[in-house]
Amino acid sequence: MKTSLTPADIDSQLAALREAEQRFAQQYPGESGARQPVHTVYGGAHLFKASTAKKLGELGARVLSTYAPDPFTFARAVALPGSGRLATTVNESAGVIAAVRENPDLARRVDRAAWLATTVYDRILEKLEREAVEDFRIDFEDGYGNRPDDEEDQDAVRTAAEVASGMAEGSLPPFLGIRIKPLTAELRGRSIRTLDLFLTALLEKSGKKLPANFVVTLPKVTVAEQVAALVGLFSTLEQKHGLPPGTLRMEVMVEQTQVILGGEGRAPLPALIAAGSGRIVAAHFGTYDYTASCNITAAYQSMTHASCDFAKHVMQVTLANTGVWMSDGATTIMPIPPHAASKDGPPLTARQVAENLDVVHRAWKLHFDQATHSLVGGFYQGWDLHPGQLPTRYAAVFTFFLEGLDTASERLTKFVERAAQATLVGDVFDDAATGQGLLNFFLRAKNCGALTEDEAVRLSGLTAEELGSRSFVKILDGRRKR
Repeated sequence: MKTSLTPADIDSQLAALREAEQRFAQQYPGESGARQPVHTVYGGAHLFKASTAKKLGELGARVLSTYAPDPFTFARAVALPGSGRLATTVNESAGVIAAVRENPDLARRVDRAAWLATTVYDRILEKLEREAVEDFRIDFEDGYGNRPDDEEDQDAVRTAAEVASGMAEGSLPPFLGIRIKPLTAELRGRSIRTLDLFLTALLEKSGKKLPANFVVTLPKVTVAEQVAALVGLFSTLEQKHGLPPGTLRMEVMVEQTQVILGGEGRAPLPALIAAGSGRIVAAHFGTYDYTASCNITAAYQSMTHASCDFAKHVMQVTLANTGVWMSDGATTIMPIPPHAASKDGPPLTARQVAENLDVVHRAWKLHFDQATHSLVGGFYQGWDLHPGQLPTRYAAVFTFFLEGLDTASERLTKFVERAAQATLVGDVFDDAATGQGLLNFFLRAKNCGALTEDEAVRLSGLTAEELGSRSFVKILDGRRKR
């Protein structure tokens, strides 16, 4: 059949389009598929030791065993789905829990509430023993405060030595970093000195090696030039220490209204990411600084405030498919009992014991609800500030994935079987773009410990190799070639 356009005609007209597509692909490369931690635990630099992560796990387990010694007590404390139907007497609870542990697949079908409560509780215990902290930030900012220069110098060098020891001992969490002070006119000198001292001491003691997934968190960012300045400092430090270019990575904190919507009516976040020159791993939302910048009074500053949901949705819209992770903020009501027993003093009264239980359970419920709110909103990472929050962090994450497991399993299995053809499961239609999201559900669930690898493989309908590829496109290509 006769056509009018020659290949040269088409090439000349499409050149600009191809260039635009390349720029778009560079700006929006999509999710990397790498593991994202479910939380970042912040702790003052003056308290950090190589054994901190392990110690936090032990303390978290102690809080759990003290205030919820069995799965059903914990389930009721945080109001897990179906917890109102669980047995309340000790003997009956023990029998049901033992039956769930003996045959979890049967329990999942016939007594889902008991299965969920027992499974979540047992996996929290396992997680606290194996990997209590996924990400830890050695904090030289709010959690550390403004101290004499000599003291911060000493802590920068000391914490570097502790990190080097942790690397040698294998005691560090899988993700680690430091939060420096902001690069404001008043604090930038102190901030840069701490970064320099820490990195210099660490690289000297570790044989010029950094911990896995090491990042520097830059707080209170207001302009892209602050990010660009830190990038320049990173480059200089890499040159001086013989590190490959691009080794040092950063996170930016979104804490000011002007970072959500700038003076020209635009969202400045893309400019901040561009200024990072590919070094920005994540953007962390600072709940309390942000709400304060909105003139919201302290009594109403909360992770679930409508102003925070708005800001976080803007973050999602502007950072989608950039490969930059997003993290929510912290719950600041801690599960700390008001009454402490003394070694030499009288034991706590029944009333004091009851008050301790009530305070801890209410703080757990608040943290569980706020962490769940973040997950439902698409924020898969948040901050934790106290070891007593570790059980509820993992409870929220595990419940989120286990509750959504049946639907995700059915959708992904059918979707893969039909090799990217549109499918209908119930009233939910899937297309090819959804496949990677369904795959990511299982990857996140496996990475955090909500699912074992065997469960993830069996329930996703994928092979271990397919799941390990982290790419839905690769899975479909492999299936079509069979």
